[in-house]
Parts: sequence; C-alpha cells; structure tokens
Amino acid sequence: MPAPRIVLVDDHALCRSGLADLLRQRGGMEVVASLGELAQVAPTLRQHRPDLLVLDLRMPGTDGLTLLLRLRAEGIDTPVLILTLSDDERDLASALRAGVRGYLLKDMEPEEVLQGIANAARGELVVAPAMTLKLAQLLQSGSKATDRRDLIASLTERERQILDHLARGESNKAIARALDISHDTVKLHVRHILAKLNLSSRVEAAVLAVESRLAGNAGGR
Repeated sequence: MPAPRIVLVDDHALCRSGLADLLRQRGGMEVVASLGELAQVAPTLRQHRPDLLVLDLRMPGTDGLTLLLRLRAEGIDTPVLILTLSDDERDLASALRAGVRGYLLKDMEPEEVLQGIANAARGELVVAPAMTLKLAQLLQSGSKATDRRDLIASLTERERQILDHLARGESNKAIARALDISHDTVKLHVRHILAKLNLSSRVEAAVLAVESRLAGNAGGR
C-alpha cells in the first residue's frame, strides 16, 4: 500500500516542521507540502492531490474552516483533518458542519496524533479522545425529545446500509462502488439521512451510527 500523501497548513513554522518530521520518520507518510501561506493552499492541492489536508484552526487573516469552505466552493474536495489547540465544543460543532474528516488536539501525545492522521488518511473518521464526550453532548442537544436510535430505525433499508458505510468513514464514491449504485444516488440518500436524523454533517451521522451500535451491544449484555 502506498504511503499516505499529506499536506500540512499551519502558520507556525516550528509546528509544521516538527509534525512533518513526525509523519515522515515515525509514520512512514509522505508530506508533499508544508505551507504557512494560505494563498498557496488551493494550487498546491490541485497540483499534488493529497490523501489528506491537515489544517490548523486559528491562523492570521482567516481560520481553517473559512479556508475549508473556500476550497469546497472552488471544487477542491481533499479530505480535511483539523489539528488545533481549541477544545471548544463550538469549534468542534463548526468543524463537523463543514464536513471535516477529523478533529485532533495539538496537546495530544505524538503517537495519538500520528495514529489519528494515519487513520484519517485511510478514510476513517477521527476525533480527539478529549472531545468525544463533547461530541456526544452535541448530538444529544440536537434532538432531546426523540431517541436517535428510534430515528435510525425509521430509515429505509438502503439508508441504513449507507449509514453503516458512513460509520466506516467511506466516501460517496466508495459507497457507490460497494452498493453498485450511482454517486448521485448516494449523495441523495446521504441528504435524506441527515434530514431524517436532524444532523448537519456526515461526520455526525457516522458518530451517531457508531454510538447507537455500541449502545445496542451494551444493552444486549
């Protein structure tokens, strides 16, 4: 399997350099670019087409989520992982709504960051352990009156199949191949799933599916 190809964006040169060394030397990943200038991000992504963009949240002149939305508006769909100092649940919620693949904290152990980036580059959804409780609270606050597991049960069989694939962090294209349906059909189903579950992003849907599965397993013990 080829080494994951990563682009780093952080306004602190020391942080970029240290993370790049970590990914190359201990993670066996290929850091194809390490950027501090935001104007370079879009052309770099178009040129290298990396497996993952690792993006800081707070940068001079803008923030990582604003940059992410700008990239999406330009048709650049590179998966994004946020690596930040912020453990604010509002930042987590905003990142999820923007459709990031992961949210990690800079004060995590190096091996945890390394593993999280590797998992995200392979298509998995990753959230810092310190943020999982806040994520669960965000999900619960979005629908206090209804048990989300009941909402999952209300999905059609095809929608539940797609939700299972979302829980494994798969892209729409991968889901379309696995289920032998068109990419546009998957996109339509994902929109229906988010609407029925009253969620804002596929990441939230994936986390909800995993939580529901774990709750069901615990209940059966």
